[in-house]
Amino acid sequence: MLANGRKAATPSLLDPPGPPMTAYLENDQLLPRFQALDQFLRDHHHLWHPRPFTSLRLPWETTHPELAEWLRGQTLADAESAHNDPCHVLAPAPYPQLAAEAQALATVGDLSTTALAPASPRLNVDVPGRKWQQIEAFASHLDFARRARHWLDWCAGKGHLGRRLLGEEQRLTCLEHDSALVAAGEHLSRHHQLPAEHRLQDVMAESAAAQLSADHTPVALHACGDLHVRLIQLASANGCQQLAIAPCCYNRTSGPGYTPLSSAARTSTLRLDLDDLGLPLSETVTAGNRVRRQRDQSMAWRLGFDLLQRQLRQSDDYLPTPSLPSSWLQKSFADYCHDLAALKGLTVTNAPDWPALEAAGWQRLAQVRNLERVRNLFRRPLELWLVLDRALYLREQGYNVRLGTFCPHQLTPRNLLLLAEQPVDNSVSNFTVPG
Repeated sequence: MLANGRKAATPSLLDPPGPPMTAYLENDQLLPRFQALDQFLRDHHHLWHPRPFTSLRLPWETTHPELAEWLRGQTLADAESAHNDPCHVLAPAPYPQLAAEAQALATVGDLSTTALAPASPRLNVDVPGRKWQQIEAFASHLDFARRARHWLDWCAGKGHLGRRLLGEEQRLTCLEHDSALVAAGEHLSRHHQLPAEHRLQDVMAESAAAQLSADHTPVALHACGDLHVRLIQLASANGCQQLAIAPCCYNRTSGPGYTPLSSAARTSTLRLDLDDLGLPLSETVTAGNRVRRQRDQSMAWRLGFDLLQRQLRQSDDYLPTPSLPSSWLQKSFADYCHDLAALKGLTVTNAPDWPALEAAGWQRLAQVRNLERVRNLFRRPLELWLVLDRALYLREQGYNVRLGTFCPHQLTPRNLLLLAEQPVDNSVSNFTVPG
């Protein structure tokens, strides 16, 4: 039993081996951890902000030549093996010191669990296995002091999460902007004879505010960027007594960069652009071999074309290129470059040595992936900084907040969960919806 009276998380077959992680974070621990992360990220901004993919040489390579030379000498296979565990790499200084600090600052423990009734038969039909495991893990960590009366599944899709949470004497409302998903969700809820209402709603529209009331318990599992920020703002404004959010896709925002939520983040000098916000999402744990081979070929060819366009334009600047359909990879490398050059208004002159240029692209890919190991040390610290900004905002709105993990990162790297609940003794006043 934990000091707060809640049940400690119990190990499962999904748990990674090794010693237990530190405890999850609560109210008074949020700001000190945020400030430590903020200092760490600002101090080392020059290491994680530049992107190896767009620069032939990184500024920090002149100050850490031994590390740069070592990384550039590693193979693509070396980079792949270290991708999901960048902190345990025997690289020259200052890599080990940075890795140790990043790991210490970014570690949070599993949230406490609560008893979860077995799922109804065939409730998981039409849900991919990994997604169902995420739903089960999320649901088992919604350890609120009050029992929810009315679940609100935000960006619900077909409403799989909401139906899994629904218990006796509880209601469910699902909000979704895709009419086909709303119809499919209604069909499933009727099939299982559950008291669920599926509403067609763009959660970014002004009308979304009227969909939340004080008796709702909103939940969002991997609602992207602005979508989960919108929920945080509306739920607190409308007096929802509790909510649970597992954030995702921080770079899915309408602005040119990050807009801080909490007073602590607003006073920080750290400024994040869209590329920065995409850094926490660069870890992949689910891609199969075919997808990885296709991804590698696409990146190697882009990097080969990048070398070519620098020659054609007589410029050492990176030239952004659009996302291309996978069918482009069925072309020859020469045709790929000719067609991409035409797309960017360039003409390929003379006759490049196409095999040598393609080989150079693959060589650059190995160097890029290995140089990215330094950036990868900051993936989790930056993500925790972003989630702590959300946690501190909710704390400023009067919520008691807990922040921890709800599943191992092998199931999903986006495994941070925010639980926010109004204090029980303030429940009466907090149930009043602002007029």
